Amino acid sequence: MTEDRARLLASADCEAPAPTAFPQVIHGAGHAIHPEGFTWDPTRNAFLIGSLRYGTISMVGVDGKPRTLVDDPSLIATGGIRVDSARNRLLTTYGDVYAGPNALISVGSSPETRGRYVGLAVIDLRTGALEMRVDLGLSPGLHLANDLTLDPEGNTYVTDSFTGKILKVALDGTASTFVYDEKFDAGYDSPDLPNVGINGIGYDPAGFLITIRYDTGQLFRISLHKPGDVTEIETDRRLQGADGMALGLDGTLYAATNTIRSDGVDALFKLRSDDEWKSAHVVSEQPSPEAAPTTVTLTPFGAYVISSNVHVLLRSGGTETRDGFVLRRY
Repeated sequence: MTEDRARLLASADCEAPAPTAFPQVIHGAGHAIHPEGFTWDPTRNAFLIGSLRYGTISMVGVDGKPRTLVDDPSLIATGGIRVDSARNRLLTTYGDVYAGPNALISVGSSPETRGRYVGLAVIDLRTGALEMRVDLGLSPGLHLANDLTLDPEGNTYVTDSFTGKILKVALDGTASTFVYDEKFDAGYDSPDLPNVGINGIGYDPAGFLITIRYDTGQLFRISLHKPGDVTEIETDRRLQGADGMALGLDGTLYAATNTIRSDGVDALFKLRSDDEWKSAHVVSEQPSPEAAPTTVTLTPFGAYVISSNVHVLLRSGGTETRDGFVLRRY
């Protein structure tokens, strides 16, 4: 165990506090965790946060103290997270994040795994035990397993931001390419650094997926029953730098945007559609007081956005880190 990982786990408790309400802002503690993804866990009345640096998943309550639930070095870095409480599952994308030929973002990074080791981890929600790792490096080249969503049957859909593919993982762990469309493919910023293309993804009960391109801010609608049916959602504004997103029960789409590798803004956008997401319009833009917000999750207390100075970690190639993180309700 590395010294940094030991420092992270030293104060881990088995359970997070379960209050009845959460404040607008939670200032999280922890040494260089850099959570990029997080979600709400209704079974614990707490947040679950990942870690680009350590590959852990931790519980966070109102005190902001991370309490480690998952600590498996084989995950290297954890990204998008979803709770499937009906099946007692916790799902997370994992991998060795590629941020350039010499970058080592995670303590477990290596030149052999960087950008080529990607997958979906299935974890026992109650115990935090790793049940399954599903390899999502289904083709040669660089990969970035990023965000994920679920359908009612328990299938998981994962965006690969470097290849322009949405991957599907069935309940039994069978992985396949659900859809590839050239409209998703962002190409390369330079010969050795792919652009970040499709990123956030959500499931709509009407029977389709919504995903967004980070680099251009374009929204897309994909039929679950006809994966080849990919259409761009007409919007009154493109959300450049759109990262994680969440689709509310009332039909509102929440999208966190940042300037890590875009000309966008650090903000939370809310969008609505009047025609089942053939088109959409922005109903609000709320600037983020913190730099580099990466995703949003919906809770009984409102929508929360996470910021953890991911831009510092990525732009430095892993040589600079920051402590703590912020969860802010909008």
